[in-house]
Amino acid sequence: MLDKLLEIGERPYSEDDAEWDAFVAKHPHGSILQTTNWARLKNRFGWTSHRVWMRREGKLVAGAQILYRSAAMRLLKMAYIPHGPLVDWDDDEQVTILLNQIDQSVYERGAGILKMEPLLWQTEAMTAQWSAICQQHNLLPNTDTIQPPNTVLIDLRPSSPDILAAMKQKTRYNIRLATKKGVSVRQGRLEDIPAFNKLMRQTGERDQFGVHTPMYYHAAYEIFSPTNQVALFLAEYEERPLAGVMVFALGKTAAYLYGASSNEERQRMPTYAVQWAAMEWAK
Repeated sequence: MLDKLLEIGERPYSEDDAEWDAFVAKHPHGSILQTTNWARLKNRFGWTSHRVWMRREGKLVAGAQILYRSAAMRLLKMAYIPHGPLVDWDDDEQVTILLNQIDQSVYERGAGILKMEPLLWQTEAMTAQWSAICQQHNLLPNTDTIQPPNTVLIDLRPSSPDILAAMKQKTRYNIRLATKKGVSVRQGRLEDIPAFNKLMRQTGERDQFGVHTPMYYHAAYEIFSPTNQVALFLAEYEERPLAGVMVFALGKTAAYLYGASSNEERQRMPTYAVQWAAMEWAK
């Protein structure tokens, strides 16, 4: 039988957003993409959002922030859970109940497809477990991803000299070379977003990938900056922006989500300098 003290709630945005964000920040698989501000950002660009959750003894123990958007000439509605749901995957009862809540949300909002991308490190053991979970709950694994499927996690707890020492010799050299070649890095402000947009456009054209509209990056900075959860860094040479990154922070983790570089002066290694500045900010 279910624990009698287990409560299941389902609600859209509410005055309890702060509680949700605190839960996300502390969760071992929490991500900035599950926060209230992320939903606020996506809601400005064609998505709607809804949240489901579970409580045990009055405390949040699991949940998911679901994004909805119409696609294919509005003939199909898609539901998407970026870096979620947040649940104890070893607790079959918790997983089953939360997935039922998610199914109910998707059904009530008329979505024809649900895509989930939990933030899980795919070790060999986790891969086998994930396959078993997918089979048990009729989920389709190994589909195309929206978020990058591969990433690198860097431990920022050591001192900056120790972090540098752990890098490859060529990486340390390029970070220092940027300074020797006259590259300086500064933390940007909202009025620097147009320069960052220009770099993003150049990078997308050069490397052949899609980028967001200029207003998207403006909104992302505007929404997350009041809580000091975002920083924009620009690497410049002779006052010309050569590279930029936008990094986000939640709890004890920072995420480098957007980065770009100019087609000019690439031999000055501005990308190395700006990413190192972002790492030092995250520390």
